Amino acid sequence: MLNLTIRCTQTHSFSPPSSDRLPKEGEENVLITSALPYVNNVPHLGNIIGSVLSADVFSRYCRVRGKNVLYVCGTDEYGTATETKALSEGVTCQELCDKFHKLHADVYKWFQVDFDIFGRTSTQAQTDIAQDIFLKLQERNYTFESSMDQLHCASCNRFLADRFVEGTCPKCSYSDARGDQCDGCGNLLNAPDLINPRCKLDNSTPTIRTSTHQFLDLSRLQPKCEAFVEKSSKEGKWSSNGLIITTSWLKEGLQPRCITRDLHWGSPVPVPGYEKKVFYVWYDAPIGYPSITACYTPKWEEWWKNPDNVKLYQFMGKDNVPFHTVIFPSCLIGTDDPWTLLHHISTTEYLNYEDAKFSKSRGVGVFGDNAQATGIPPSVWRYYLLSSRPETGDTIFTWKDLIQRNNSELLATVGNLVNRVMKFLDAANKYNGVLPEFTLQPEAGTEGGEEEGKAEAELITKVNDLISQYIQQLDAVQIRAGLRTAMEVAHVGNVYLQDNRLDNTLFAEHRPQCDRVLGVSINLIYLLGSLLYPYMPETSDAIWRQLGAPARRLLPTWTAQELRGGHPLGKPEYLFTRIDPKM
Repeated sequence: MLNLTIRCTQTHSFSPPSSDRLPKEGEENVLITSALPYVNNVPHLGNIIGSVLSADVFSRYCRVRGKNVLYVCGTDEYGTATETKALSEGVTCQELCDKFHKLHADVYKWFQVDFDIFGRTSTQAQTDIAQDIFLKLQERNYTFESSMDQLHCASCNRFLADRFVEGTCPKCSYSDARGDQCDGCGNLLNAPDLINPRCKLDNSTPTIRTSTHQFLDLSRLQPKCEAFVEKSSKEGKWSSNGLIITTSWLKEGLQPRCITRDLHWGSPVPVPGYEKKVFYVWYDAPIGYPSITACYTPKWEEWWKNPDNVKLYQFMGKDNVPFHTVIFPSCLIGTDDPWTLLHHISTTEYLNYEDAKFSKSRGVGVFGDNAQATGIPPSVWRYYLLSSRPETGDTIFTWKDLIQRNNSELLATVGNLVNRVMKFLDAANKYNGVLPEFTLQPEAGTEGGEEEGKAEAELITKVNDLISQYIQQLDAVQIRAGLRTAMEVAHVGNVYLQDNRLDNTLFAEHRPQCDRVLGVSINLIYLLGSLLYPYMPETSDAIWRQLGAPARRLLPTWTAQELRGGHPLGKPEYLFTRIDPKM
């Protein structure tokens, strides 16, 4: 609702996340998920930029453009990693999940990631939906039972789930490969194929035994999966690394994949004789998206079984791609239910730390709680991570670069523009915090004549070109490019001030021009709040607060006349402060 005491044109405010959002007929309905973070450690910056923060930017962009958005995430809580961590901490799996779910939620809240719901997978809804999908696959003969060799630890008296096993990768010889995946080459593995396997619990050498399990027959589902990939990747313009990884899997040919494990902590398998087994996490985890949505609304199927009216965007690191483009959609397609399938996948490469890889297990890198402890505001962290987002190749986090970008980009460009204009207008001997009356095109014959309107006309044309470019980039989920474009608008604003030499002389000797420069600049700052909102929402809130104006929807055209003469402004405040390089 607009404040009727201020003089501004209609700004078309946008809606924040809510607790009852459903798809709407005739609107753009966008369903957004970010990869569910595993609940066994503190998320590091690589995790944050690879999924939740990138998805948050796109979610906020959709909202500021007036789209109907639901952003869903939560902790992935089942599986062997939880059992391993719980054993090492001497707590139950549920106690461990409760602890880390809150920790994750607190970290993302500090980073200002604005989910509609941040749920978890250890719920009855998860069990119900996972079992329903399985039973429908079973009815359609897309599952079968078979025996498989598994590693068994005699001293632990248990079958070892994949993550309880480490050894040498048979493909690249990496010495610390896990039983399910090699961090060295990225290939998926079967634990019995590891060279010199060892039990992660007691370092003993396991032996191979046979166990009976349920398998998903991906080979029978491949034709349907290929048809889905062909259609979705073109219509949704998938990121290149997501498409390359998916195509590689399909070219190799899909093979039946085991979807159950000899564990206790997980979704129960609804098959007689499987009372001591659960669904394997790579089948179970992606089902967390609809199950968490079911915890948000009992009408969750209006989002997840509504392909004609909802577009699904998913964000993740590249190591999660095949589970979202092959296994999960194959499971959904195989049920014959009208699922909302993936429209666009946005994936990242790796963010490395200084001269090493971020590693939760080895404690290398900057973790969410570390970032908070530095005292550097979340807007600065968001800006740095998003400006360095590893979209087409790995990028490197360095403290030196973080400080330099704050001081020479945020402070010198955005901070300078806003503070310079606001302080000039706030001065009691000048405007006393009220926007002056101004015109964009002075009448012929007045001081300066028609020539004075050219700078504004050129500025409006240039800014509208940048807005068009920004919208095209964000619609295509080109997040890093969109941020560069937003910063270019701030740069253009600074150049405009310099070209017009905003100072006391301009105020004293060319008052109409000074009024016009300030009016246009204030409106440019108002626009900048909308452009920066997806990236630095706290900064946008501070801009709008200083302007004394409501949150502004991003429109495709900027007129430089939304805030008019007589509009009372708020008080100036610093958006950013300099960080000492010696920090």
